[in-house]
Amino acid sequence: MGKNLVIVESPAKAKTIERYLGKDYKVTATVGHFRDLPDKTLGVNVNDDFKPLYIDKNVKIKRELIELASQSDVVYIATDPDREGEAIAWHVAKTLKIDPMSKCRVTFNEITKKAVQEAIANPRTVDMNLVDAQQARRVLDRLVGYELSPLLCKKIKTGLSAGRVQSVVTRMVMDKDAEIDAFIPEDYWNLSVDLTPGYKKDSFTAKYYGTLNGKDIIKPEGGRLSDKDVAQRIYETIKDSSFSAYSVKKGKGARKPAPPFTTSTMQQEASRRLGFSTSNTSRIAQQLYEGVNIEGQGQTALVTYIRTDSVRVSDEAVSASRGLIAAKYGDSYVCPYKREFKNRNSAQDAHEAIRPSHFELDPESVKSSLSNDQYRLYKLIWERFLASQMADAVLNTVTVDARCENEIFRATGETVVFQGFLAAYADFKDDKNADNGKAILPEFSEGQELKNLGAKIEAKQTLPPAHYNEASLIKAMEEFGIGRPSTYSKTITTVLDRHYVDKEGKNLLITELGKLVTGMLEENFNEIVDVSFTAGMESKLDDVEMGNKDWVGVLKEFYPDFHEKIKKADASIEKVKIEDVKTGEICPECGGDLVIKDSRNGKFIACSNYPDCTYKKSIDVYAKGKCPLCGSGILVKRTIKNHRTFYVCDKKGNDPECGFISWDLPVENKKCDTCGSYMVLHRFRGKMYPRCSNEDCPSRKNRSGKSGKSE
Repeated sequence: MGKNLVIVESPAKAKTIERYLGKDYKVTATVGHFRDLPDKTLGVNVNDDFKPLYIDKNVKIKRELIELASQSDVVYIATDPDREGEAIAWHVAKTLKIDPMSKCRVTFNEITKKAVQEAIANPRTVDMNLVDAQQARRVLDRLVGYELSPLLCKKIKTGLSAGRVQSVVTRMVMDKDAEIDAFIPEDYWNLSVDLTPGYKKDSFTAKYYGTLNGKDIIKPEGGRLSDKDVAQRIYETIKDSSFSAYSVKKGKGARKPAPPFTTSTMQQEASRRLGFSTSNTSRIAQQLYEGVNIEGQGQTALVTYIRTDSVRVSDEAVSASRGLIAAKYGDSYVCPYKREFKNRNSAQDAHEAIRPSHFELDPESVKSSLSNDQYRLYKLIWERFLASQMADAVLNTVTVDARCENEIFRATGETVVFQGFLAAYADFKDDKNADNGKAILPEFSEGQELKNLGAKIEAKQTLPPAHYNEASLIKAMEEFGIGRPSTYSKTITTVLDRHYVDKEGKNLLITELGKLVTGMLEENFNEIVDVSFTAGMESKLDDVEMGNKDWVGVLKEFYPDFHEKIKKADASIEKVKIEDVKTGEICPECGGDLVIKDSRNGKFIACSNYPDCTYKKSIDVYAKGKCPLCGSGILVKRTIKNHRTFYVCDKKGNDPECGFISWDLPVENKKCDTCGSYMVLHRFRGKMYPRCSNEDCPSRKNRSGKSGKSE
């Protein structure tokens, strides 16, 4: 046994750190919060300055820590460098009877040999401001959740919950959906014309911009032609007429790179570019931070701490990135000055931005040691960080106003003269209808005649705002000051699990249950679902973290009024009766009505006479294509626990005895080139590949599951 004990949070992190400390160190893990508030009682003494009543959640871990500490001369508490980590460090110190004001605490933003050894060499005291901030949030969330949730269960139905952050996020989704429902589309007309100064290959498209009045161009109100008669008149004027170049304006522009990732921007970009859910991004990022077994290296952490809202970067990281950029792209691609990005406020400067922690391990060099999802996220973090320290992209821009009589049509174009950061991290458009790049316009001069290759008039309607998706909801939460980086993913998962919000494709939509719960909260506890109030509370909690507010005082300001509202609502609110939605079918066992029910695993159909009748069945979701065995049955998608899906034949075809079942979705009208069996889509390392359904087919010998013929 070594003389020094280092205590971290996760076993994976412990394994990584052990590589960097010698034989005189033993590294062990608390496995998260081993002490916490109790599950089934409030666990807060509201009459004694909101004193938390902590209990041991993992007695085995506690005993192991005490035993290991008793055998060690020095104990270093190296839990995560945030509020939660500081609180766990305080609990460890209390459990092991270590004075929190002694130099027992070590933190590091990245798990590298240098960072770990420097932290061990420079221990500090436990930061009680951070501990108090975590306790304030934990107690506040417990008070809100444990007093509101039972009220919802009593007045609406069992299994419901409310929370300081989840409830306001549900309202944000509901308000967005209400805005979309209330949207009244307006008609407008697009006018465009294809023009060329010479040959057809040099053609470009110009769109109506305005009408010339003297030297001024009068643009339509709102930039759109909303009068059909006016649009038709302009169309008739220009459809068979030639144009001339009224003005040609050329210039040079620069495009700067985005900052390196924060937790929020990483989750947004992983959603947009990789199609990851926020929970998946958080899980994979945690793996990359704690350490992955790299061939030839052992357990190695690849990125810095992943819960941060700072865009600050250390001088050492900037220097390392500049060397990499010069080596890979050339000196001209290195930003000629130290590029710095500004945080919104000083409270966000506790950590660096998310960046690679080992610059010698580029994504390609470790690809074989990573899962596909780990590789893709690591590559995204790597490229975003490198790009943030690269030179601006340089663009040639041109704006052309083409004239026909007094009507002006405009075209804009740009060409990339120097890629700069775009060489590492190209622009990305999430909106499928967005213009993904401006045209490259041919050369011509002012006054030059332009040939009309054809004009077009199109009737359009204004579109409502887009529904929230996970990326845009996180962006809104960040902008409004709702929640913090460590809670974004968990909050979205909670509102989905509670069926307050549903996910259709990428869109997040409010459910009837979400409307019902939010409506009750709005009527009786408006501050709980008020964006400004919640953001203000977050600000107060940040002040606790900065040492500017007393955490007990913050709770005293909030709790008495809230508790009185709970008592009043309990006495005055009538129980809401939720009418089950009838399917129109009759129960085959008792003849009662079949209705749609909700559960944690999704919707299902059950008999309305429950509990007297326990008949239930799943709701059929039909997949594309016919059954590959009987040829006429319909494929039904079934979902089991952990959201895993499989496919069965509905047996309504010509063969009622068809027993088709498959984890993989059959590919419609496609046979294996090798054996003639039907093909399926098989998921491997996050991607879908076609492969033969026949396990004995030679094409299945490829370990990856990819069909050799399909490659």
